[in-house]
Amino acid sequence: MPADRKPIRVLFVCMGNICRSPAAEIVFRHQVADAGLNDAIEIDSAGTIGYHAGKGPDPRMADTLRRRGYTIEGRSRQVTAEDLRDFDLLLAADEDNLADLRRLDRTGTHREKIRLLVEYCVEKEANHVPDPYYGGQRGFEDVADLVEDACQGLLDTLKRQIG
Repeated sequence: MPADRKPIRVLFVCMGNICRSPAAEIVFRHQVADAGLNDAIEIDSAGTIGYHAGKGPDPRMADTLRRRGYTIEGRSRQVTAEDLRDFDLLLAADEDNLADLRRLDRTGTHREKIRLLVEYCVEKEANHVPDPYYGGQRGFEDVADLVEDACQGLLDTLKRQIG
């Protein structure tokens, strides 16, 4: 990446920032590293609520990802109005998260960069990433499958932008 080009900054957002958005952050971080694009893409995640602030990913999500070969890291935080300014792309897990981000964007200035993560799915068809928190293990596997697909589609899209 040329020295004068700033990295593309991506923020994944779900409600509590302990299942879906950290899964997306972990998966995308791994994919970006494998592509040799750590200098070109910065990645973070946040939740629309601050209830779990400072906690790591849900142990069930962490176990699901660990079994797939991912390194588990990160701590929950709540999304801020500054994130709208600081990130180039804010990807919501579902319509509720999308609506929360749009409410945070009071002036509508950042509307074009607030999108649903599943818009980047290539293999899977889904209108949102379901919250697995109150379900069983199958829900965590389904989230991991969706996130892996969407993140790969996102990476392919960003590669074209980076050049």
